Amino acid sequence: MSLAWFIFVLIFCILGQAYIYQKWGLTNIHYTRSFSERAVFEGEQVEMIDEISNKKILPVPWVRLDSKINSHLQFTHSVNDDGEPELFHHTMFSLMPYQKVTRRHQISCEKRGYYRLNTVSISTGDAFGFGQDFQLFQALTDITVYPTISSIEDVPLPSHSWLGDIVVRRWIIEDPFFHAGVREYSYGDSMNNINWKATARTNQLQVSKKDYTSDHHLMIYLNFDETEDIWLPIEDEELMERGLSYAASVAQYAISKGISTGFGCNSYLVEPFGQMGKVKDSVRISSKNNQNQLTFILDTMAKLKMDRSRNFNYFLQEDIERTMSNTDILLITSILTSKMKHQIRQLEALGNSVEILWLQKEGVSQETNGHEEGVLYGN
Repeated sequence: MSLAWFIFVLIFCILGQAYIYQKWGLTNIHYTRSFSERAVFEGEQVEMIDEISNKKILPVPWVRLDSKINSHLQFTHSVNDDGEPELFHHTMFSLMPYQKVTRRHQISCEKRGYYRLNTVSISTGDAFGFGQDFQLFQALTDITVYPTISSIEDVPLPSHSWLGDIVVRRWIIEDPFFHAGVREYSYGDSMNNINWKATARTNQLQVSKKDYTSDHHLMIYLNFDETEDIWLPIEDEELMERGLSYAASVAQYAISKGISTGFGCNSYLVEPFGQMGKVKDSVRISSKNNQNQLTFILDTMAKLKMDRSRNFNYFLQEDIERTMSNTDILLITSILTSKMKHQIRQLEALGNSVEILWLQKEGVSQETNGHEEGVLYGN
């Protein structure tokens, strides 16, 4: 065989295999992507699993997967230093006939949220790089990252908070409609509770002693307002994330003690869970007491948008208009407007109790923030 004929055959073979791989290289290529867990807590690790199979007799010398991954899902072998919201993830395979390859990637979930991965670009070509083909494959999978749950001792509740005094399956807040005798007057007691008959009989101020009840419910409210201007974006997202962590921690502790617990805030759910319209509903979960309730609350927190649906005073007004009663409210907030103070008094008049957990920036004192620690509304 002459050299010219050898070169001709070689070129023909190279171009022929390039044509074959460009036309049929991705035929019967199947790809799936999944996570080892559907939900994890912030800071935990999870496996992302790539599975690709070649269901044809033609071997594939190389296959490359390209997909966008949110930067808050960090691959443990790489670091994102450019601050981009999304990263490109690349993976290379080679596939023999009818072979299936599985590859696992360790991912660290750095931030609360709901992360949905939609498509992946799959490219292939011949061994010499003369021909290349690519397609977009649907690879729908998602993972939910719950906010961090801390020990209840790490939550900055007021020093007199009722939460530390919970007895199993009982809410330890005095009910104004259940009387259990009288006791001597103590500083801070409301004048409305003075029992004048007992006072006249003993010549000392006596107040009516209230019994405890299991009819109360705990609602944990998080105020996403930093100012009263609804059009301003949330500037301190880290502060609001900390508020969500506090809310999750209190919810976990309260439900573990048998307390019927719910959650609400003036944010809204991300798509596809939230509404598509311009005006979006706030989040409000009715109080219940079971492990499914805790999972539901955590899942909802994970899917909250870092934005506001309305001012928080409109959120509180909804409770007032439906005459909510017998509810103990833990309000997590960084501001307390005069309108909110008025609404808190209205809620108390309906038979509710309100306590404030202040959200503060790191290094900011109570006085600088314009409030005092342990402000308690109610009797």
